[in-house]
Amino acid sequence: MVAKLCCLALISGIALLSSCGKPETDAPATVKTQSSASAAKTERSAPAEVVTPSGAEMVYLPGGEFVMGNNRGNPDEGPAHKVNVSAFLMDKFEVTHEMFTKVQLPNPSHWQDSPKKPIERVRWRDAKQYCNERSLLEGLKPCYNEKTTDWDCDYGVNGYRLPTEAEWEYACRAGSESAYDFGSPDKLRQYAWFADNADEKTHSTGQKKPNGWGIYDLYGNVAEWCEDVYSASYYKESPATDPHGPPSPGKDVQRVMRGGSWKSSAEMSRATFRQGQRTGDTDACFYTDYCGFRCVRRATPEEMQQLLSKPK
Repeated sequence: MVAKLCCLALISGIALLSSCGKPETDAPATVKTQSSASAAKTERSAPAEVVTPSGAEMVYLPGGEFVMGNNRGNPDEGPAHKVNVSAFLMDKFEVTHEMFTKVQLPNPSHWQDSPKKPIERVRWRDAKQYCNERSLLEGLKPCYNEKTTDWDCDYGVNGYRLPTEAEWEYACRAGSESAYDFGSPDKLRQYAWFADNADEKTHSTGQKKPNGWGIYDLYGNVAEWCEDVYSASYYKESPATDPHGPPSPGKDVQRVMRGGSWKSSAEMSRATFRQGQRTGDTDACFYTDYCGFRCVRRATPEEMQQLLSKPK
């Protein structure tokens, strides 16, 4: 169970918020976090669980520095490089049918036999539309400009959006440098629905163990859309603080997908595994039934106080 932060610790921790190869070693990571406006590096604060006004469960993740990528994985996973990520909130579970239809959007999923299953077969732009609708539902400012071709993202506002690739990996690693934050790949069945145990279908969220920061299904069930344009060579030029991915080429755009799915091998479920996926935004039919997502957002200290004071 994720430890609950006291209010004073959280105010300090969120003061900055305005913005297949061999597995890696199992050595623990030293993750530094930003805990003051002067960006002093301190020991990592514990994440905290909150419930949003629309009823979504999220986990507050303090910002920090980690090593992103893997020098011994696939070529697009390297070079490993240090990245600083600002604090953010991330959905505890993948967006489910129940959550998706709450904002009155049509459900595109293949498997609709349980409201607790993750939404899938969802286009990248439809995921962004959900983020905007959920923002409006909670009185937040939407991140995405629906009048632009790529639905450009304003990272400075407090609404929901897709995670950046760096945010996703930071959350998945949960302070570890391993291929899986729980260590041995032999334990993957305890944490993920993947090709070896999923019976070729999705499953209700939250049935497997969460990662070390209390987030479920990062290693399996459905792979998850990220905000970034996919580039196999991006890590060679990625900025060190809050990278957002390369600029859009304008056509034949692939976006990053992270995490394993019900059809993934254990190798494809690693924390550093990357893949590029066409968005499906211009496809009349989009049958990729392993594509899902979860939301993130930034919050002010005042918003965090309100969220923490809400009964769970």
